[in-house]
Amino acid sequence: MGTLFLISFALIAVVFLIMSVGVIFGRNPIKGSCGGHGAGNECVCSQAKQEACENRKRRLAAAEGHTEH
Repeated sequence: MGTLFLISFALIAVVFLIMSVGVIFGRNPIKGSCGGHGAGNECVCSQAKQEACENRKRRLAAAEGHTEH
């Protein structure tokens, strides 16, 4: 059982190290997307992507309005 714990711990540590390589070498950290649940008003997308998100939200809202009778 102890061996399984050590192997699992080492594997998770390696995964964290691999994910942080970009940050270690000065690249930007991973950022959230716009439009996801709980995204708030902070959006890191370009203007074109923001407009695409808004268009998609309008289409979804219109589709939901048509399905509810």
